[in-house]
Amino acid sequence: METEIVNKPHAIATAHLEDDSSNIKGKLAIAFTVCFISIMFGGIASMLMSVYLPVVVKDLLGNVTDEKMNNVGAYINSVFIFGSMFGGFAWGFICDRIGRSKSVILSTAFYGLFTVLTAYSASWLLVGVYRFLTGFGVGGVIVTTNILISEIWPEKKKAVALGIVSAAMPVGFIVAGAMNNLLANWQSAFLTGLVPLVVAFVSFSILAESESWKNKHNPVAGTQFSKNIFAPGYKKNLFTGSLIFGAMLIGLWAIFSWAPTWVQSISTDAAKAQEQRGLTMMVLAVSGLAGSIISGWIANAIGLKKTMMMCFLGCFIMTFIVFKLNTSVSVFTFIEMGILAIFFGISQGVLSVYIPELFPTSVRASATGFCFNVGRLFTGTVVFFIGALVGLLGGYGNAIFIFSFIFLIGFAITFISKERKIVDVL
Repeated sequence: METEIVNKPHAIATAHLEDDSSNIKGKLAIAFTVCFISIMFGGIASMLMSVYLPVVVKDLLGNVTDEKMNNVGAYINSVFIFGSMFGGFAWGFICDRIGRSKSVILSTAFYGLFTVLTAYSASWLLVGVYRFLTGFGVGGVIVTTNILISEIWPEKKKAVALGIVSAAMPVGFIVAGAMNNLLANWQSAFLTGLVPLVVAFVSFSILAESESWKNKHNPVAGTQFSKNIFAPGYKKNLFTGSLIFGAMLIGLWAIFSWAPTWVQSISTDAAKAQEQRGLTMMVLAVSGLAGSIISGWIANAIGLKKTMMMCFLGCFIMTFIVFKLNTSVSVFTFIEMGILAIFFGISQGVLSVYIPELFPTSVRASATGFCFNVGRLFTGTVVFFIGALVGLLGGYGNAIFIFSFIFLIGFAITFISKERKIVDVL
């Protein structure tokens, strides 16, 4: 009898610990699922217009010339990118004010709503407005989901979780491409925005808030911090984070935007050129997805800083190999592009951990949104100049390689920056 009395408190305590552990795992599973679905459908929403562009143009404008098609496509894609950029800035500040979970839910519902409304557009003016607003929501989701996962996840497992979650975007790209073969009607395709709307509605009652945001203090110093991201104490990390993320973003868009055109320019088989362009995008997307998935394990093994340096150096070397040493398209060309994209994918997973940890909770989302999006102001210009300088620089390969020196700048900045350690504090 005494034994039962003595052991009873221990049994109760053990039961409470097991319940707490079960609750924590449940909250993490819900957060992971909501964020993955939100980002994946954000990727779908991002690519739908590119996939269905010829069908949408014909439906709304009738038969038009290729020049008109290109102009309309450029307009629609540009307003989406600008919407995404402004959304990344705005939702970062919103996230620091109203909380991580509410921001994830609202930004998800936002892009879902305007994706659905696009299906009912009767003019290109409305399409442009809705695509800008869809981009605004998608840009917000990229920031808010990242911040929520980075704050609620155990430190040592954070890099793995964020790496896998970041892979949801290329998964969405691939799904959007597959939808083209499954749904001939473009309006039906855009009605997939109903899924994130439902997810957002359900999430209001099940998605837990970050304890770090609730406390709003630095866990080490226990002191309050300025909410101005441009305060003197944040400027160095804001500058560093923007340059590191921007360097990879500029290099990524320069290569992904022009690689298919470069492949066509060196192809010796005109009949296969279109197929090779499509294969190029598939290789880049799938390899980038693989890189994102494995990024967490690599970061845990060698550290965030070393992983980013490896990515910058690997991207530069592989850009040289792909675009300077290939004079025709072969199997090895696609293998090399795959390796290059793996480095890209790894960098995206690592940056999802690296950038938020540069800032305290009070400004983490705002500062991360700034770092994630300031590079977009320059990316469009870089992509344009590659096309404009092709003739002057002697071809797409030379133009892309010259711009790849941005990777060396990113490598140097990462080298002199402070190490971000992954430590298990639980």
